Amino acid sequence: PRRWPGAEGERIRYLRTKRDSEELRAELRPGVRLLVVGGGFIGAEVASSARSLGADVTVLEAAPAPLHALLGPVLSASNARRFAADGVTLRCGVAVESITQEGEQVVVTTDAGIHVGDLVVVGIGTVPNDAIATASGIAVDNGILVDEHCRTSMENVYAAGDVANHFHPLFDTRMRVEHFDNASKQAAVAANNMIGRETVFDDPHWFWSDQFGVNLQYVGHTAGTDEVVIRGQLEDAAWSAFFLRDGLVRAAFAVDGAEDIMVARELISSGHRVSVDQLVDQSTSLIEILEQA
Repeated sequence: PRRWPGAEGERIRYLRTKRDSEELRAELRPGVRLLVVGGGFIGAEVASSARSLGADVTVLEAAPAPLHALLGPVLSASNARRFAADGVTLRCGVAVESITQEGEQVVVTTDAGIHVGDLVVVGIGTVPNDAIATASGIAVDNGILVDEHCRTSMENVYAAGDVANHFHPLFDTRMRVEHFDNASKQAAVAANNMIGRETVFDDPHWFWSDQFGVNLQYVGHTAGTDEVVIRGQLEDAAWSAFFLRDGLVRAAFAVDGAEDIMVARELISSGHRVSVDQLVDQSTSLIEILEQA
């Protein structure tokens, strides 16, 4: 986990291991004031779980809204409303300047004011542990560089998972992805290539998050997309958004919409075209459209 420089103390927490989770859970109860630095998936899931245990939660996020970089302004604003509906105090567009422990309290100073709590969880991303690769002379750049077969720059050495900055042939770009499904599938591809079964890692990337009583799912890669098509209304309990590039589905995000994500995954992988009218029309079955493609 990326650590805040100079922030020391037992009340300043990071989430990485099962033990981290258990120790944090043991301290979350009604009346405890929890500060969360970072409104990404780690921060949101911590905030959601803490609220379910009765804690008072404040989330400090540098972006205009949680997941703003991934979803854009309109969809991320809808995401932010779930925080408020669950009783989370959300402060967006703030720059954290310092995190300190002062006695039995933690103090987070931002450019917009000071926040005092009993605990703070810092969830500001991760740093790839590429020290062994670097010392071995293997090429690194924001992680260990691998090709579409998970091969590093050194013969017979492979890398997979959060640490691997891989070339993705489907999206024609490099990316380093930090989630469970990627680590599992990429590792299988690396293993196949190790034993001589040449396999390309071209999975469109899928991940999920359960927070504030809903299931969020995402598939694909939004970078470079030029159109967003929303299926349903953002005020609805469930809706989906499809990200298109040159008329092709390249990514999708859904709130309680697992079936739409499943279809989007196939559309991304296959390159089949679906009209915007079909995507928007909720009376049209996306699965039937996929079967007819």
